[in-house]
Amino acid sequence: MNYTDKTPLTQVALPISTETNGDIIIPADIVEQGILFIPSGMPSFLQHGEAKLIHKEFNYGTKDKPRQRDIYIHKYHGELIDPDKGSPCYCPECSRQLADNGTVTCTLAHLPQGDNYTQIEVDRRRVRCTNSNCKYNYTYFVDFKADGHMITQSLLNYTENLLSYNTFTLKEIAHITGLNKNTVKDIHKVMLQEKYTVDGKGKELIKPEEYAKYIAIDEFKLHDGNKYATIIINLENGHILHLAHGKKKEAVYEFIDRVGDEWMSHVVAAASDMNSDFEEAIKDRCPHIDWCWDRFHLIKNFNEKVISAVRKDEQKRLIAEGHPEAAAALKGSKYILIENSETRTQKDQDAADGKTVSKASELFNKPELKQKGGHNERYEKLISENKLLSTIDIVKEALIDAYKETSVRRMGMKIKDIIEICKATENEHFLWFARLLESHFEGIVNHAKYHISTGKLEGINCMIKTERRKGYGYPDDEYFFLRLMDASRRKQVY
Repeated sequence: MNYTDKTPLTQVALPISTETNGDIIIPADIVEQGILFIPSGMPSFLQHGEAKLIHKEFNYGTKDKPRQRDIYIHKYHGELIDPDKGSPCYCPECSRQLADNGTVTCTLAHLPQGDNYTQIEVDRRRVRCTNSNCKYNYTYFVDFKADGHMITQSLLNYTENLLSYNTFTLKEIAHITGLNKNTVKDIHKVMLQEKYTVDGKGKELIKPEEYAKYIAIDEFKLHDGNKYATIIINLENGHILHLAHGKKKEAVYEFIDRVGDEWMSHVVAAASDMNSDFEEAIKDRCPHIDWCWDRFHLIKNFNEKVISAVRKDEQKRLIAEGHPEAAAALKGSKYILIENSETRTQKDQDAADGKTVSKASELFNKPELKQKGGHNERYEKLISENKLLSTIDIVKEALIDAYKETSVRRMGMKIKDIIEICKATENEHFLWFARLLESHFEGIVNHAKYHISTGKLEGINCMIKTERRKGYGYPDDEYFFLRLMDASRRKQVY
């Protein structure tokens, strides 16, 4: 047998009979020929003759850079099995007898057969009223056609199963099934609307499945051109509770109106970055909720607005005073100044142990890299030669110590000490950080009480970027938001 042959498996009419109970009887000599008989999923379809093999060239690329692919389609022609055929039918409007009025042919995409696609061409019976004054006519319904698409219900079910794996892109599923990418997207959108909207109609989001004790709020970039969206999650399980366009108070008000005051009464604390609009909106409508400013964003502000800025200012000052060697010593010291003592000690220990940072690759001529030492030694030398850098060390270690506290009062005292240290320097960057601590004081010290952060939310933001890249960007924001809500809840299917 030529296994490269593209012709259908069945080439001749098969003498198949049906018992009264519906069981199909296949002669033994036919089975011995190695032919497989499987349910079509279309019991009302009666095939006529052999399947036709159609060859087409499909461009998966663009007009400028075409990528042609040969595709083969098995087209099966047939008709609907009509149990009432031959029996008189009567008009539901005037009770006169109906007469045949020809047939209408429709073509439906069906389940693929390996690399080949399948189409079902079915003739639908039409009838009309014999009363010349009655305009009634009727075309028989194809019971195995999927609603809203020119595909069979079996193909719809198969596409939904592929989408439920959460591993294929829309384009990959379109390639497997032979459907258009937009058709696959429409099927997926309906699935998500049925899951996350009231009555599955896509008009209103359902309320969260369970109450949340802690929530987190943040914004993320939606599209280029400074288009942002607001995201609210349940910090306990990572489920996305709400998504909205913009990053203002209105997005938070919209969420509170949707879930209701009773649901919000179960929320104890909320966390976010340094966006005060979110805090003001929560405090305005739900004053019982304690606010927690995220530790990571506070430290990030200190690293970028104080450590980096002070280092650059010191470099400029040393150069202006005629100390180029001292200025050169500060070059490349940003990460050493940012690192805490535990990190520096660990790196020095790794260097002593000869730890490999990056393995060598002969294929791409990449050398092996070992961990370099001397981090603590260089750090001590830098802070000993510069007063402001030594103050950075004091503030940095004090922040680490403050965030270890479990008492709001004791943490508050340590944050106040840091504020006084910053003010004593009279440096513009330290003074800015002191004002930041003072204006966000209550939300900072609440960390000692709740120990929550936006860390889980930052992870979801990474997931959002991945989802957007998978689709090369989604112009339909409603579909994209539904995808994100589903991605935050789904479990990987293997």
